Amino acid sequence: MNNKLPRTMHPFFSEKTILFPVLLLSCIGIVMVYSASSSISMDDHNNLFYYMQKQALFFCISLCVMFVTASFPYRLYKSFAYIILMTSIGLLIAVLFPALNTKAGGACRWLSLGGITFQPAEFAKLAMILFMGYSLAKKQKMIDQFSIGFFPHALIFGIFAGLIIIQPDFGTIVVMGLICWGMMFIAGVKIFHLLSPLPLVIPIVYFLVFKVEYRLLRILTFMNPWDDPYNTGYQITNSLKAIGSGGLFGKGIGLGMQKMHYLPEPHTDFIFSIIGEELGLLGVLAIFTLYTVILVTGCKIARQADNMFGTLLAAGLTLYIGVQVIINTGVALGVLPTKGLTLPFISYGGTSLVASMAAMGILMNIGASSKNEK
Repeated sequence: MNNKLPRTMHPFFSEKTILFPVLLLSCIGIVMVYSASSSISMDDHNNLFYYMQKQALFFCISLCVMFVTASFPYRLYKSFAYIILMTSIGLLIAVLFPALNTKAGGACRWLSLGGITFQPAEFAKLAMILFMGYSLAKKQKMIDQFSIGFFPHALIFGIFAGLIIIQPDFGTIVVMGLICWGMMFIAGVKIFHLLSPLPLVIPIVYFLVFKVEYRLLRILTFMNPWDDPYNTGYQITNSLKAIGSGGLFGKGIGLGMQKMHYLPEPHTDFIFSIIGEELGLLGVLAIFTLYTVILVTGCKIARQADNMFGTLLAAGLTLYIGVQVIINTGVALGVLPTKGLTLPFISYGGTSLVASMAAMGILMNIGASSKNEK
């Protein structure tokens, strides 16, 4: 009887090595969003709990989404790959229309439809992963051919990148590019083909970074933020102050100082810095441990999947979480240039949380399906 239980148990409950870390990170996120945003929340909304309450609501919605995606047989995504891809591209195009978009911080990244505001670029990451998994798996017999294994997938990434750079959102392009090339590498695309765009990419990156003033300042600031700590280096120096002042055990939840209008975006892009300040090195290590459990489990699921589509999809979803964790924490620690990326499951933001939980639900289904086939 016990041997048959895993075959009938719902993926949402059977894949505990994903479920528990995700739940813990999300709950930590709600607490830290409250701690990091209480001062801002009081100033902007006259309510200490404004952002925490919204994050708790986002979490409830996301948990339902994760349950649904865990329930949906992942193989069926192959039938909807093109529909999901075209819908995602359509939403990115819709963001370009002033009547539909919502501006924040000088960027047009949010779409307002029916009173709901969301960020299409977050769903574009999932759409690309689903399509890449389907297409690369289908073309396995000819994956070593440039026109079949590499070019069509690089073209799809190029379309996404072109639409997202207009917003502008260079950080998301970096994430999607790393996921795309990582999935092609795992699928067996030749290294020479993967490196072939470099002569074209280098001048494009040069133009996008060194010819755009605010991006160039980010690079120069990254090299030595202490040269101008009160202007261009303000974000990173205050982030380092927050993490450095936390010590081993931290100052305690709610007792951090950098969130008091010193560190910009303390509840979104730089929430990791507040974690370092208030929970200390031990808190940071606990966070990294939970992420590591998720990533190791994702790699295991990808390796044990019973078909190439499952392997590539699981690998892409694992990269999706891992790349964002590395970039967000790397920025907070001053080892990467500043990028506006959220920390999965923890940073404030409904679209990011829903997309991340949806990804984990799909990963759960792949893992459970592989076990049931044995």
